[in-house]
Amino acid sequence: MVEENGSIRTLSVDIGGSGVKAMVLDITGTPVTERARLDTPQPATPEVVINAIVVLAAAQGEFHRVSVGFPGVVRCGVTETAVNLHPDWIGFDLETALSKHLNKPVRVINDADMQGLGAIAGKGVELVITLGTGFGSALFVDGKLVPNMEMGHHPFRKGETFEQQLRRAELEKIGDKRWNRRLEKAIVSLQHLFNYDCLYIGGGEAVRVNLQLPLNVKLIPNITGLLGGIALWRDEKR
Repeated sequence: MVEENGSIRTLSVDIGGSGVKAMVLDITGTPVTERARLDTPQPATPEVVINAIVVLAAAQGEFHRVSVGFPGVVRCGVTETAVNLHPDWIGFDLETALSKHLNKPVRVINDADMQGLGAIAGKGVELVITLGTGFGSALFVDGKLVPNMEMGHHPFRKGETFEQQLRRAELEKIGDKRWNRRLEKAIVSLQHLFNYDCLYIGGGEAVRVNLQLPLNVKLIPNITGLLGGIALWRDEKR
């Protein structure tokens, strides 16, 4: 690989339930290409999603390594859950498969975890939630990740989970006003549960948030999910 002199480029990929996004970052995490997006192919099997990533990668120019955010539990590059994609992802070694297709080293992490890595300050208890096809979450303590938390599938209210109450399909069903009221309740619930110093709200539907947010709650742009890709390579011991 290129020496760590600022010339290493990282292809950062964000796999979502509705879109697959990619861009190239320099060694500091600064974008050097425009964000590109393709609709997530349906049914979203590993084969067709990897093909979409290959197409996006071909248009991004030179890169030396790849970071991928995946919407589910990821352990050692293997995707263990995929609620909003396809059952074929369960037990799939995405890290190895994509590395063979792109002929580059690849690291894979939960998508909310990657978004969090691009957002956090690294001090105290920081919680990240992502609002999109589903409901992603990531927890950090003094900058250290608690991986694969998957808060979205925990009970929230009226016998339903955070994801069931706040996912995109529910937003379209109930409208912005009711959805924002639910989100307000979720923020209070999460504060009581985690006693976080800061909560970051991202994902594709964060633009629909219309609340007077507490001072320790911040909206972050959807591109943060890609910007976190550089952090996957800070520890070269893996």
